[in-house]
Parts: sequence; structure tokens; C-alpha cells
Amino acid sequence: MTDLPAHRPGSELRAGHADREEVAERLREAAGDGRIDLEELEERLEKALTAKTYGELDALTADLPAPGTPGRPAPSAPPSGEPLVLKTVAGDIRRTGYWVVPEKIVAKNTLGQIKLDFTRAECRHREVHLEIDAGMGEVRIVVPRGWSVHTDGLSTGLGSVRNRATEPPAPGTPVLRITGSAKAGTVVVRYPFRRPGRRADG
Repeated sequence: MTDLPAHRPGSELRAGHADREEVAERLREAAGDGRIDLEELEERLEKALTAKTYGELDALTADLPAPGTPGRPAPSAPPSGEPLVLKTVAGDIRRTGYWVVPEKIVAKNTLGQIKLDFTRAECRHREVHLEIDAGMGEVRIVVPRGWSVHTDGLSTGLGSVRNRATEPPAPGTPVLRITGSAKAGTVVVRYPFRRPGRRADG
């Protein structure tokens, strides 16, 4: 594995739990794409979860393509007017990097995780409707700063909803309306993580 240059800005700064989890997610995606095998995934995950600095974390993904790098086909949008339906029982579904956002998305999971990252997505709609049905699973949503997120239409049973994307919206940016239910699952909405020495959009 190739280490990054020792003098990379911010490499000696201390990493936090969110930074470790972000790298762990990239490693899991790389394993799912066949870029690293399961044995190497286990080894890198162990190092990621015990890393103390950004430099240690960067070294674990130095030989992996950056999110959204050309060469991997981007998920296509469903036919015009049709919703994007994502369903999983116990697995993981991720929409990250570049993808085209439809006007409506349906996310259903039982025990698994669904992640929707709108940071680098192309959104041509003024308003996007996300309908969630979370049994005992988790739905994670990452939106760019400036987006408006409404979760008033989302009900909970034993589950929880944490909307951390609460900054004032920027003029002309999309509105994400989330409805449905989190029966015993978790729904988390957040902005991209910020890292010293890196782009703010994470």
C-alpha cells in the first residue's frame, strides 16, 4: 500500500469518529466493486477504525479511485416520470458520486442500510420527494449545504429521525421533502463532512 506524502496539509491532524466511518464506507464500496478482496477489506477496516490521524486514513484509500472518478458508469436515472425505487432486506444500497436525481425516490429497507448522497448528483428539479419505509434498518441522506430539507411528513414508531441539515436554504436550491415512516429504524440527514486541508463539500 502506498503512503501519501508526509507533508500533505492536514495529514498529522487528529481524525474523529465521523472521519473513520467515512473511510470505512469507501472501503466497503471498493470491496463491493471488486477492487479489494474481503481479507484486505477486513485488514483495512481494522486500521481505519483505529486510525488516529488523517494521514493514516488517507493511506488506506490512496490506491482507490476518488468518488465520482470517470471509468465507472454512473447510475442512470429511471425513465422520465417514474420514481427511483431502492429496496433491500439486509444488504446495503448506496447512491454516491455522480447520478441523476429523479423527481421521486422510494427507499424501503428492513434490516439493511440505504445511503443517498446528493453532494455530486445532478438535480434538475426544484423539489424532490423522498418516501421512506424503514423497518429496523437505516437510511442515511447527505445533502449539499444550501438545500432545504423537510422531514415533517416522516412518522416514527420506535425509530428515530435526526435532521442535521438545518442551515438556512440558499435561493434557487432544491427542496427535499421526506415522507413515510421509520418504524424501528433510523433516518439521518446531514451535510458532507468537512476536513482540514480538503474541499468543504467532502
